[in-house]
Amino acid sequence: MRDKTLSPLDKTAAVIVTFNRSAKLAKVIDALQRQTRRPEVILVVDNASTDDTQDMVIARAREDLSIRYLRLPENVGGAGGFHAGLKAAYEHGAHYFWVSDDDAYPEPDAIEKLLHAIRQFEAENQWRPSFAASRVEWIDGSLCEMNTPRPVWDWPRFVRPNAAWALVDSASFVSLLIPRWAVEAHGLPIADYFIWFDDAEYTRRLSRSYPGIFVPESRVIHDTPDNRGVNFGLVNEKSLWKFRYGARNEASWRRREGGLMSVLSYAYGVHQQMKGANVPGKMRREIYASIFKGLGFRPEIKTV
Repeated sequence: MRDKTLSPLDKTAAVIVTFNRSAKLAKVIDALQRQTRRPEVILVVDNASTDDTQDMVIARAREDLSIRYLRLPENVGGAGGFHAGLKAAYEHGAHYFWVSDDDAYPEPDAIEKLLHAIRQFEAENQWRPSFAASRVEWIDGSLCEMNTPRPVWDWPRFVRPNAAWALVDSASFVSLLIPRWAVEAHGLPIADYFIWFDDAEYTRRLSRSYPGIFVPESRVIHDTPDNRGVNFGLVNEKSLWKFRYGARNEASWRRREGGLMSVLSYAYGVHQQMKGANVPGKMRREIYASIFKGLGFRPEIKTV
């Protein structure tokens, strides 16, 4: 039952971006309905799925009026989906936005823990975290490699025995809580990225105001096929398209934030990873071409 004492400043919208994974999406909705602090709105952003996603979500929405369905006319990738979803939730008036993939299942108190942490941090300190990130675990309970937040140099500054919230400046779109003021100040995720590095770019942009916090007591299970981090030595024919987006997007961000030397440093690191893993020359050249393309790729950052 909802707490009738909640004020407008408590209003939280969950934004889930999905594409052709209705079975996993249904488990995400189940997990959100079990939350000890349920979001007032559960917004499903559908990247024009061709499976039964639309029918499933509309049927669930008839039973639960908090569920909203936003079907996009075409697949605009995870980046485009989070851009559209966050924009819609902002216009709906939410004060907090919980964003996540369609294959990540939050533990029942995950959102409550995030809300508690970000509010208590603000109450006890003079700073406002620009986001709060859950501990993302793989299906076997180990840390999910691809969703590891990046700490800042003074990450333990406010860590306490009963509040071990490290400062971080980069996190993934898997159980990430963002306050409304941060969206007002820094705009929306870059839709033109399509996929990969959209979450890193966005959280680093939000961190210009103040870093986010890592909240380990808020846990979410990421149901991915395997548990691997981002390493260009892992590129293969099947995953090449995604690595190309990643290379282009990070090169573009580095040119914007650090200039040519930052891009060259990035390119050297990518080269070393692929060389060490004996990635075939044809694929290496495609990755290098994507990094070069990133030098001239300057997507617009849209505000709300």
